Amino acid sequence: MSTAVSGMTDTGLEVIDLSGDSSFAARRLHERDVASQMMGMDRLARAFVDSPDTILQELVNAAVDLCGADSSGISIETEGGRDEDFYTWVATAGEYEGFLHATLPRYPSACGTCLERGQPQLFRVTQRFFDLMGIEAPVVTDGILLPWQVEGTRGTIWIMAHGRGEAFDASDLKMMQVLANFAAMGVRQQRQQKMLLEQAGAAAAAAMANDLAHKINNPLQSLTNIVYLAAEGETRSDTKSLAHEMSDHLGRLSVLVGELLTLPAGNGPRK
Repeated sequence: MSTAVSGMTDTGLEVIDLSGDSSFAARRLHERDVASQMMGMDRLARAFVDSPDTILQELVNAAVDLCGADSSGISIETEGGRDEDFYTWVATAGEYEGFLHATLPRYPSACGTCLERGQPQLFRVTQRFFDLMGIEAPVVTDGILLPWQVEGTRGTIWIMAHGRGEAFDASDLKMMQVLANFAAMGVRQQRQQKMLLEQAGAAAAAAMANDLAHKINNPLQSLTNIVYLAAEGETRSDTKSLAHEMSDHLGRLSVLVGELLTLPAGNGPRK
């Protein structure tokens, strides 16, 4: 498959479809700390239950920690937005933390290209783009951008490096695919909670959160046990075996997220 490239040299953006990029697939950059990844996913999953209003910020914090990114963020198409402020950054972390609530135009836009293609993208941003936007920000030397969608709302989640030419690999892409699903779920959950608060008060919202807690408890408990055993040295499994077991449980969480996203709007999770 040929690599789809938006080489927008006149705008300072380069966006490459990762589904056809063999050079990215060949990258082997990281030795992952399984215990740290598990603890990061544990914090993230618990945020859905304990503080759903902060989940988008928790997601970008996790992306920085789990992928070793310099910056991370979540963009969303602005409802009724004009072409000049079509995308809003609703969560940011790392060096781009100060750009929370920043807006970007419909074009030129790496987010727009990602949503149009509907696939993960590799992207870079040179000084030319920031000059056109009239802002000061670190250039993006390597980045991954993934689309997400819930109901009628679309957006992207991204990680960036600001100096390393090759900062991310396939393991980061896999993690970001999980986080993209969580981002859509987080937006959906916030909407449902707001609706329930408006319609039936805090009791209904608490019931929805409690039901969600029960649904994620089994895979979450399994992940927590793996972290504990690894930290205490009570397992003879090597890193590869732990990573495989971690991947199984992450897969279960990801499937659960997908199931929750298919629920009809306005209904809480089914028993």
